[in-house]
Parts: sequence; structure tokens; C-alpha cells
Amino acid sequence: MSVLVYTESEQGHFKKAALEVASYAKAVADQLGTTVTAISVNAADTSVLGNYGVDKVLHVNNDKLNSFNANAYADVIKQAAEKESAKVIIISSSADSKYLAPLLAVGLNAGYASNVVAAPSSTSPFTVKRPAFTNKAFENTQINTEVKIIGVSNNAFGLVENSASASAEDFSPAIPEFAVNVVSVDKATDKVTIADAEIVVSGGRGLKGPENWGMIEELADVLGAATACSKPVSDLGWRPHSEHVGQTGKPVASNLYIAIGISGAIQHLAGINASKVKVVVNTDPEAPFFKAADYGVVGDAFQVIPELIEKLKAFKAQQ
Repeated sequence: MSVLVYTESEQGHFKKAALEVASYAKAVADQLGTTVTAISVNAADTSVLGNYGVDKVLHVNNDKLNSFNANAYADVIKQAAEKESAKVIIISSSADSKYLAPLLAVGLNAGYASNVVAAPSSTSPFTVKRPAFTNKAFENTQINTEVKIIGVSNNAFGLVENSASASAEDFSPAIPEFAVNVVSVDKATDKVTIADAEIVVSGGRGLKGPENWGMIEELADVLGAATACSKPVSDLGWRPHSEHVGQTGKPVASNLYIAIGISGAIQHLAGINASKVKVVVNTDPEAPFFKAADYGVVGDAFQVIPELIEKLKAFKAQQ
């Protein structure tokens, strides 16, 4: 009766979130006195999961699953859970996992807790910690169903190496018929994605126009960060909507979030409050963002950011 963890992969490689949920699953398994079984779909090399506490991998290799389909993936995980008699299933908080989680919960008659930020404080009753009130507080949530699904918030638990010898087992579940088929996927391949980024550099209307976005991209390049923007910026067409972060855009739970020229409307703060360290650069000392920031710089971004880039480049050159 292992803890089952769904480890997401893309183009045959595990995402960082997959290793984080494996680390979390190991912590839960230790509390329950059991082992960790991972299910992977079309991953090229599953041995890396053993570095994060996984004891066994159910490897699914099926071309029908090359593109994500929530119903199909939920059904595959359900079959794996039933095969392993798993009562605790761990998934990430990616967009795909949040899509499949309710379908999986219905299929297993399970309780589902999303955006969990810490290992269970108790396993009887099963209690997990989650943010509440748009990340302004935390709540302790009890899951009272026999089968439990936990969605781990990105960058909340971290990667914890815990070497084990992960055995691999081919798993051939029945694949349901698809009601929706993916025709093509267009994706940028040379950028860090917001979902996987540990650092996010975000710009707002204070940059005055899309022609000034070069310094945002340069700062992000120096830091190995993803670029993002506020809702007004995407609405104006300065940046693609895929970069819009906030309550009505993509949520961000990065280790470092740098906001440049963003005033800090409540909708924006609600989407980024889960970030661990928030830095704001703004000319207005009364900007709401300063109340939420860990560090703030009152100054002109067109002077502050180029100087910051030069300092960072000089620092990296010394390493």
C-alpha cells in the first residue's frame, strides 16, 4: 500500500515539479511507514526518481499519451492507484495536474487538497497546510476520505535528495477513447517557463512601452529567470497573455519575484503572494506593492535596472 506519486514529464524529461512531488511523497511515506511508487508517462529515463526517495516506478509508454489529455491521464493514474492499493496520491500544482485532479478525485471517491505547502502535520486525522484568503493566511485542512489526493504547491517543499534503488515496472493501463484530440502544440523552447521558474522578473506599465522590455529580458537572462507582466501590459498587447501573472492570469510561487514598474493591484498581489521573496522597483513610494514586498527600491527603473544588471554581470564574472 505505497504512496503513489504522479511525476510529470515533457518530451521525455521529468519536470522539476516531478522531483519535488517525489520528495514530498517520500516524506509522507516515512510518516506512514510505507514506500513510494511513482507513475511516469513516456519518460525516457526513470532512474533519476530513485534519487528522491522513489522505490518503484510504474512506467507507461504509449504514443496516445504524448499530448496531455486530462481524462486519459486521470484514468491512467486511477488504474495505477487501484493496482497499488494506494490510499494517498501525490500530484503537483501545475495547470495539467489541477485539471486532472477533480477527475481523479471523482474516479477514486477521494478527497483532494490543492496547493499544499508542507508535509502533513498529522496522519490521523490526515491534516495538511494550505494557503487561504489569496495567500494572506494559512489553514489546516483535514482529508477524511479513505483515499486522499494532495496537490503540492510549486517551490513549497523543495527538492530533497533521499537515495533509493528505484525498480522499474512496465505498466500498460487501458487507454480510454479521447473526446478531444491535440492537433499541434506551439511552445517557446529557449525560455524558462513561469510555472517552472525559481526566479521571475515581471514588468508593468511603468516601463512605458514594449520597446523598453529589453532590460527586463536582459535581467531575466542574467538571473536565469522567466519573464512576466501585469494584466494591463498584456491587455495593451505589449507582452503575450501567456506572461500575465496574477489572480486572473498565471499564479506564481517562485523563490524570488522581482516586480518592476508594477503598482501592486490586489488582483496582481493575489497571484504572486505565494512567492517566497518579493522585490519591487517603483518611482512611487506609496505604491501598494511596497506593503507586500520584502525588499523595495524607490527609484527610476531605467536607472536602477541597468545598474543592477551590470552589478550582477560583474559578480558572475568573478565566480
